[in-house]
Parts: sequence; structure tokens; C-alpha cells
Amino acid sequence: MQYTLKKSLGQHFLKDDNISRNIVSALTKHPFNNLFEIGPGGGALTKFLVQLNNINFKAIEFDTEKVEYLLHTYPSLKGKLIHEDFLKASLPFEDEFTVIGNFPYNISSQILFKILEWKEHVPLVIGMFQKEVAQRIASKPNTKVYGILSVLIQAFYNVDYLFDVPPSAFNPPPKVMSGVIELTLKKEPLNASNKENFFLLVKTAFNQRRKKMRNAARNLFNEDILQAGIFDKRAEQLSIEEFAALTFKMK
Repeated sequence: MQYTLKKSLGQHFLKDDNISRNIVSALTKHPFNNLFEIGPGGGALTKFLVQLNNINFKAIEFDTEKVEYLLHTYPSLKGKLIHEDFLKASLPFEDEFTVIGNFPYNISSQILFKILEWKEHVPLVIGMFQKEVAQRIASKPNTKVYGILSVLIQAFYNVDYLFDVPPSAFNPPPKVMSGVIELTLKKEPLNASNKENFFLLVKTAFNQRRKKMRNAARNLFNEDILQAGIFDKRAEQLSIEEFAALTFKMK
């Protein structure tokens, strides 16, 4: 049984088993009971994941043709493969679960924001992204790529960049390098007034990242608060802790 590639879904399928083994090797260094694969596609990772012992495994795939292919190729997936759009999906397990995937590049940021909504349930994520996105997620303050994604993910997860993946590892080869990263949930909660204010402040500040915080986030603070020296900085110069501390001074 064959399947076709759909450019509309941003499909580039991993064909290098060594890369798959390296991803699974990174995964199995951690203890977990429930495993959730996002976008198994042609099954490059799935064929190794279904072999893991004593694991509750589920996968979610939007493309009908890939669902049929996977069920035909890996009969053990029956009852474990959710045919749905991940961005509209509900929690796959009641208990904690680990997330893994070669994420579709065109929605990879949205996938991460959805995982953030589920973070109390997701202690570990191992995923492949376009390298540029992976670097952005892992980046630190005072760099050009440090932005909304960097701050919001790192506020709740420790990020480790594991390794590069070349275009030749895929069919068809993408025009960009890829990278695998690991996200581990932080044990210490974020010290912010609340998550909503934190998200609002970070997004507002970076939406006008070239402006000083005093101008970019003016609407969120009273005038007397805006006189503080920290507002002379631009968003990319603030640490996660500084953003969090500012939430207590918002209107």
C-alpha cells in the first residue's frame, strides 16, 4: 500500500532510520507510561514506537490516506490512532503523557502553543522542527531570534537542542535544515501574576520589538510605572524572569 505526499499539509517524510533511532533513543532516556505521537505520516517514527514495551501509545493523524496506510502497515495501531486535527483535539490521556513527533513545519508553532495549554499533563516533548524554529525556541535574550516563542516555551520548559537533521533525510527534501529539540517541564512554577497577563505582556512587547518597552507596552501600565529604567529596554533584552516580574505591575 502506497501513499502520496501532500504539499498543502507541509508533508516531508523522514526516510532515514538512523535519525528515527536517535530520536527514539533520546526519548527512552526518560521514564514515561503514556506516549502520544503527533503527525505520524508515513510511520518513520511510529514503526519504532510501536515496539516499545509496557507503554500506552496513541498517535494523531489528520490525513485520511495516511491513517489508512498506518492501520494497514501497523495493525497494532487499531484503536490507538486518532483521525483528527491535532489543533482541535482534546487530551488523549487522563494522566501525564510524553509528546513526540516530526511536526508539520507549517503548524509547528501552533502545535507548541497547544502543548502549552496542556503543560500540566505534558512533562516531556521531543520533536523535530525546521532548524530556524528549533533555534528560536532555544534562544536566549539579546539575540535576533529571541522572541515570543522563546519566552513562552522557556517560561515553562527547559529546552535542549539535540541535533541537526539534513534535508537528505527526508522525502521530498525540504529546502531547510531541521533540528530535534527536547522540552522538559520546569519543576518551579513561573512567578507571574497569572499566565494570561504574562502571555499578553510578552506578545504585546514583541509585536513592536524594535521599540522600547515604554512605547511597545504602554497600554498595559500606568504612567508612573513606565518611568522605571527597565522600560528603556526593548523586548529582546528582557529575561523571562523580568517579564514575569513586570506582570505584577500591570493595570
